[in-house]
Formats: sequence, C-alpha cells, structure tokens
Amino acid sequence: MPHVRLAPPAPTGPGVLLPRRELAFAWILLTLLAALAWAVTVAQSRETGSGSGTMGMALPPFLLLWVVMMAAMMLPSVAPVAVTWVRAIGRTSAGPVRAVRTTSFLVGYLLAWTAFGLVAYGLFAATDRLLDGSPEAGRWIGAGAFLLAAVQQFGPLKSVCLRHCRSPMFQLLRYSRFRPWAKDLRVGAHHGTYCVGCCWGLMIVLIPLGVMNVAAMAGLSAVIFLEKLWRQGPWLAWAVGAVFLVLAVLAPFQEWLLPGLQAPDPSMDMEHMDMHHMDQLPGTASH
Repeated sequence: MPHVRLAPPAPTGPGVLLPRRELAFAWILLTLLAALAWAVTVAQSRETGSGSGTMGMALPPFLLLWVVMMAAMMLPSVAPVAVTWVRAIGRTSAGPVRAVRTTSFLVGYLLAWTAFGLVAYGLFAATDRLLDGSPEAGRWIGAGAFLLAAVQQFGPLKSVCLRHCRSPMFQLLRYSRFRPWAKDLRVGAHHGTYCVGCCWGLMIVLIPLGVMNVAAMAGLSAVIFLEKLWRQGPWLAWAVGAVFLVLAVLAPFQEWLLPGLQAPDPSMDMEHMDMHHMDQLPGTASH
C-alpha cells in the first residue's frame, strides 16, 4: 500500500501565508512594546521608590500605571501565543485589517489584567488602611501575602491555567470557532484571563515587596517567562511556591523582606517640608 501523506487544507484569503519578515516584525513589535513599558515603569519608580500600597494614587492613574506594568511583565511570555494568533490572522486578513485585528488581540489581553488591577487596587487600598491603623500589622500582612501566593503556586487553578498557557494550540483551534464580532478582542481577553489565573499569586507578592519594586517585577517577570516557556516550568512553579512558604515564615521577623509595607519615615517627611519652606522664604534661591 503506497504511503499517503496528509497535508492540512490550504488556507484561503488575502493573506495565504504570513511572510517571515512579518512574523519577525510581530516579534520585534512585541519586544519594543515591552521595552517601552519597562522604560516607563523604571522612570515612574524613580519618583515613587519601591512604592507602598496605592502610593496615594486615585483609581484611574493607578490602573494606567498597572496596565503599563503588566505590559512590561507579561508581553515577553505571551509573545509566542500572540505571534501564533497573528499567523492565524494572516491567513484571512492583510494590511491594515491585520494590524487592527492584532491590536484588538493585545487590547483584549490587557483588558483582562486591567480587571485584575481593580482587585489589586482594592487590596492595596485595604493594606494602606490597615497600616494607618497599626503599622505593626505590616509583618502579618506580608506573611499572609506570601502564604497566599504559595498556596496559589501549588493549587489546581495554577496547574490548569499554566497548562493552557504552555500549550495554547488547542485553545487557538477553539478560538477559530468564535463568532466574528469582536473576535480578536475576545480571544485576547480569554487568553488573558487564563494568564491572570496562572499568575495572580505572583502579583500578590507585590504587596509586601512594593508595587513599584523594579527588581521584584523583573524577577517575577523572569519566573513567569520560564514557567510558561521552559520545559521544567511546572517544577519551577512548585519551587517558587516553596520559596514563598519560607518567606511567609520569615516575614514576621525580617522587616527587610517587606519594603512595600514599611511606614514612611516621619523625619524624612519633616526634612522635605523644611526644605520646601526654605525655598519659599524671601531672598532664597535654589542653586
């Protein structure tokens, strides 16, 4: 019996195959967007320090900053899925239509993280109120945050969502059956929801570490990238969970582990106020 080789059906539409240079462009675009988001995040951190709680921000500016942070931390790990979806888009769309559809996918993805940003803002605001009432509560808040993150790392939700993020091809086939209306936006939001389910525990540790702690964000971004793309990613998730358990035990006794829960130094505030008043005195000038 002769050997028969089965080939997938030939795609139709204006973008039969997405040229390699356009796939490369998609990778470069995502890399540049992530780099820009990191630049904005680092610049903001220089003004706020590591950042405790909501940093005195109202909800709209906090959400804007949160979305930039999530773009910096998450786009590198979502790039393979995004490029795969761009390839699928390229089979039926071309030119500006393809660009709009790709943008819709990314917007939908970030909308999922924006929704989680609402939850994060509530947690940070609650932390601010607790610290105002009792600064000593910070060590127990930190221990609780690390413990919650550890539980999430070992939990079934993490396993299910990480499996989706590591092997999204089945879901991408499912997405192809979505109705055309706002399809790419919904695909991005759906995949983003899985990413939130996979990584929300890692974001919770920003409560004790500081919402604008760039070193912590870089470390967490590396963990997310390796969990999703490295062959040993599931084992890494467990190892990180074990580290969080250790930090939960140490947090009540090691305040240096909790930079995001430290009350501001009153002497520094007074010094800042004194300098401000000095600048306002007649005959004084800044040099």
